[in-house]
Amino acid sequence: MENLVRIMGIDPGLRRTGWGIIEAEGTRLRFVACGVLTPAVDQELALRLVHLHEGLMRLIAEHHPHEAAVEETFVNAGARSTLLLGQARGIAVMTPASMGLPVGEYSANLVKKSVVGTGHAEKKQIELMVRTLLPAAKFKSTDAADALAIAICHAHHRQHRKLAVGAC
Repeated sequence: MENLVRIMGIDPGLRRTGWGIIEAEGTRLRFVACGVLTPAVDQELALRLVHLHEGLMRLIAEHHPHEAAVEETFVNAGARSTLLLGQARGIAVMTPASMGLPVGEYSANLVKKSVVGTGHAEKKQIELMVRTLLPAAKFKSTDAADALAIAICHAHHRQHRKLAVGAC
């Protein structure tokens, strides 16, 4: 029997950082919690980053995940937007790592392909599949749904890595 692992998925953003926590035991998934961190948009960048860092630390301390997964930054139309998002992503990667958690990083296309079956899925398709895979999940935003999808992607890929290692 496989060990239970608690995974925190993080969808980084400066306005809204989605987070979702699931438990995976073999191929079985269970919803634990999800939500969104929303720093005040009128705050200085440094204070918004502190808000994200402190919020993620609080959530990790509260929910005790074993691993974390973060979506990689995709290149936006504007270089400034990409650089700003990269700073939020840096907080999303660094915070769980600084608390001793291994952190997986996944492209948006891989997350979509892992959850929906195609790398170019629409937001509504992702939400539908997250609800299908985690029937108990209650989320009010696409950011939280995306974070749960990132956690599901991590569960799927860590399982395949484990199977591949065990098959040798």
